[in-house]
Amino acid sequence: MPDWYFFSIAALGLLGAQRFLYKVAAERNCSAPLTTAVFMGTVTLLSSLVFFISAEPAGALLPLALLALVNSLSFTLATVANMEALKHLPAAITFPLTRMSLLVVIVFSVVYFGERPGLFQWMGILLGFAVVALLARESGSATLPRGKAATGLLLIGICVVCGATAAISSKFAAISTSKSGFMALSYFLATLFSLMIEKKWIREQTPARTGDAVKIGLFMGLLNFFGFYAFLIALESGPLSIIALITGMHFVIAIALSALIYREKLTSTRLLAIVLTLLAVFFIQL
Repeated sequence: MPDWYFFSIAALGLLGAQRFLYKVAAERNCSAPLTTAVFMGTVTLLSSLVFFISAEPAGALLPLALLALVNSLSFTLATVANMEALKHLPAAITFPLTRMSLLVVIVFSVVYFGERPGLFQWMGILLGFAVVALLARESGSATLPRGKAATGLLLIGICVVCGATAAISSKFAAISTSKSGFMALSYFLATLFSLMIEKKWIREQTPARTGDAVKIGLFMGLLNFFGFYAFLIALESGPLSIIALITGMHFVIAIALSALIYREKLTSTRLLAIVLTLLAVFFIQL
C-alpha cells in the first residue's frame, strides 16, 4: 500500500468528521462566516507553530503567496456556502452534490498533469460518481428541513467551483512549496476573508450561538489541521485525481453521523451510496 493512499484514508476520516461539524453549526444556527473564521484561525496558529519549529524551507515566495491567495479565497467561499446550503437542504443531499467538483479536478488532472488511472482506479472513480448521481436524484423529492431548495442548489454550485479550485491549488502547493508554510499563509488569509464576510453578514446572533460558533470552529480547526496536512502529504507524491476522489468521499461520514445524531432519514438509497463509496475506495488501492 503506497504512503499516499494511507494519508488519503487518514484525510478522509479527519475531514469527514470536520464536515459533520458543518451540520452541527447549521443545526445550531451559528454564523457561518464567524464559525469559519475561528476554524481558519485555529489552523493558522497550528500551522505557523509547525512551520517555525520545523524550520522547513518556504520555497519561492511569489508562488507561495499566489497559491495561498487563490486557495484561501476559494476555500473560504466553499466553506461558508456549504454551511449555508445545509440550512436549505438535508446533509445527505448537500454533501454529495458538492462533490461534483471532483469531475472538474479529474478532468484537470488528466489534461494538465497527464495522469492515467488504471482499470480498477477508473472503476473506483465511476463508483464515486455513481454515488453522487444516486444521491443527487433525491434533491427533487426530499423534504427540506427549512429554507428554499433553489437557494440551497445555488450555494452548492458555488461550492463545486470553489472546491475544485481549492483542490487544484493544493496540488501545486504540495509539490512546489512548504506544506506548513502554505497552510499557515493560506489559512491566515482565509481567516481575514471570513472576518470580512462576517462584517457584511446580516443576522441576529445570541451570545449562546456566538459561543457555539467559537467552540465548533475550534474543533473544526483541530480536525482540519491534521486532515489537510495528511491531504498535502498524499498530494506530494500521489495522483491528484485519485486522492481528490478518496478524500472527496468524506461526506459519507458526515451523512452517517447526521443520521445517527440528528435522526436524518437513512434511506435504502443512502445506505447503497455508503456501500458504493466503500467499494470505490477499495478499488482505488488495487
